[in-house]
Amino acid sequence: MALDNLRAFLGAIDTAGALVRVDHPVSVNREMTEIADRCMKSPGGGPALLFEHPTLVGGGRSRQPVAVNLFGSERRMALALGVDCLDEIGERIAALLNLKVPDTLLGKLAMLPQLAEVAKFPPKAIGGRAPSQKTVLQGAEVNLAELPIPICWPEDGGPYITLAGVITRDPKSGVRNVGMYRVQVIGKNEVAMHWQRHKVGAAHWRELAARGETMPVAIALGGDPASIYAASAPLPPSIDEFLFAGFLRREPVRLAKAVTCDLEVPAEAELVLEGYIDPREPLVLEGPFGDHTGFYSLADHYPKVHITAVTLRDDPIYPHTIVGRPPMEDYYLGHATERIFLPLLKLTLPEIVDIHMPAEGIFHNLVFVSIDKQYPGQAYKVMNGLWGQGLMSLAKVIIVVDKDVNVRDPKEAWWVALNHIDPERDVRFTMGPIDVLDHSSRGFTFGSKMGIDATRKWKEEGFAREWPNKIVMDEATKRRVDEMWKELGIEL
Repeated sequence: MALDNLRAFLGAIDTAGALVRVDHPVSVNREMTEIADRCMKSPGGGPALLFEHPTLVGGGRSRQPVAVNLFGSERRMALALGVDCLDEIGERIAALLNLKVPDTLLGKLAMLPQLAEVAKFPPKAIGGRAPSQKTVLQGAEVNLAELPIPICWPEDGGPYITLAGVITRDPKSGVRNVGMYRVQVIGKNEVAMHWQRHKVGAAHWRELAARGETMPVAIALGGDPASIYAASAPLPPSIDEFLFAGFLRREPVRLAKAVTCDLEVPAEAELVLEGYIDPREPLVLEGPFGDHTGFYSLADHYPKVHITAVTLRDDPIYPHTIVGRPPMEDYYLGHATERIFLPLLKLTLPEIVDIHMPAEGIFHNLVFVSIDKQYPGQAYKVMNGLWGQGLMSLAKVIIVVDKDVNVRDPKEAWWVALNHIDPERDVRFTMGPIDVLDHSSRGFTFGSKMGIDATRKWKEEGFAREWPNKIVMDEATKRRVDEMWKELGIEL
């Protein structure tokens, strides 16, 4: 049974013994960040936190509790998506990609259950007032200072909404997009929308600005956990994130018509900010912001969103995430993407066995890839192929190893790589797009990348010496030691 909303997700986390309820008053101004950061840096990602009595930036008690670090472990990430292991979703995708329609009637009938399952995924519009719209604030009633929107770090430009699904619509195709962008509060009913130039929402805004048309925007907080995750996933612009969430949860996402703009919003959200961007208005200064790189991203100019309505469900819970020096909660969201989308990478690069982006690499800065090497130079083919794959184009360092290396263990991957490389021979540099948040690149969003071939070298690759074997104990000796271990009196 899919989890339909944030409170159901919190209940499941609580049942699993992974939720800590914080009864002590804690300020949303940095105190909450310091507490959550200490938890996130603990082994396994630490517990989820529910701050039951947060205090507001301007003083006073918040009417809404704040939930943090909900997705901050591999187990909770799997719980959010209704699986025991994240690889199960990748296996489902792989099975769908491998579907071939049989020639026989019996074979076609055997496929009907899978086809019927796919037909259930589109989001479902509901009538009447949605749970997320039990209270509607408009006009002078809108005051974002009354919401527990945290200031995370000392140099942040203001309070930031960080775990929202920002809903826009393509003005050409009509396809909806839901993106997870940071949103800075700059007034009681105004926010600055930080969408980087390569984001889909930014493309929608540029098209509408060129037409001189007002852009409707909805900022949804909460909802079912699969939809929250889907907003962070690197989907193609033609794929509706709510459709993908339906696939993940095996049930349609329920949507409702927004109150003041022509968009649909999650019926099970905790709260929704509805608004618009006027393209005739100048951009506003947004930032600085303590980012997932562990450094502040600098202030820059972005569109201003006027908030026309705030809708809330009964007794709403405010969901929040904190980014900063890794590891933090966002690592587990990124790790889910790594596992889920691996089959899609294998479509164009079938020699890939596994891939891993360790927390310290902040997703794209370090990518370990294991391959089934079949011919000389294949590692370079894989590097170049990955740099041509969507957001993988931002990967700063790609290290390719052989299929027997466990890339999900960075210590093993580094051990093998550093043993296998001759730096002059095995390192390649290239130029290309760089992440907007990368402060080290020579130009804004443009710089160099490094590929390292850490596979075993072949004679055709100019290696004439003998390649040694790994040191591995023989199975017979290991069995004998296993049998005597209890008698040795050694505790490990």
